[in-house]
Amino acid sequence: MLQLTLDLVMGFIALLITTRILRKTQIKEISPFDFISALVLGELLGNAIYDEDVRIWNVLYALGIWTILMYAIEIITLKFRRSRKIIDGEPAIIIRKGKIDYNVLKKEKIDLNELLSLLRQKDVFSLREVEYGILEQSGELSVLRKYEYDNPTNKDMNLPSKSVYLPVSLILDGELLKKHLEVIGFDEEWLLKQLHRYGINKVEDVLYAEWKKDEGLYAVSKNATEKE
Repeated sequence: MLQLTLDLVMGFIALLITTRILRKTQIKEISPFDFISALVLGELLGNAIYDEDVRIWNVLYALGIWTILMYAIEIITLKFRRSRKIIDGEPAIIIRKGKIDYNVLKKEKIDLNELLSLLRQKDVFSLREVEYGILEQSGELSVLRKYEYDNPTNKDMNLPSKSVYLPVSLILDGELLKKHLEVIGFDEEWLLKQLHRYGINKVEDVLYAEWKKDEGLYAVSKNATEKE
């Protein structure tokens, strides 16, 4: 018990020193590389605690070397701008001028459900509200709303209140969500007629489509995003 206590205390102090040196104050600030490094640090300390054959001094040495390497990477990325792209990656514009860039979506390995979830975390519940959507290195989505959906708010303008409706997704990456279509009280024939207004003849050609009670159907063609 005494040895275990000693290992824990020394490991705790070593990790505290490491995190103070690397100076990551929030989880959302870390890049994928930083996240993997944090896992490695935890594994090093875990080995010292649970593996009797591994001594704490060996772990402290390994922890020190790892900290030096991480600190060196931090210095390199600060002094050499081009190295940041290699180590941390770079932001990716997923939504450009109100339209989803399908090629970027595939490159970043993000499906539409994930994209919609990231938008909702930014209090954006409809794609039609977005002018630009940028995926940051940390995995968060930065959103620039279209002019008509941006501040000032209706309250600031003293406009009369009206009902707010939640958009209903109807097509995701060429797949029709029949249950959603039934919920809003329409059929496939109605949907195809609406898609014709966007120059789309088949459901399979639709990257994303949603319906909102007060604004109707909004659709994004796969072909349009690929051409752009």
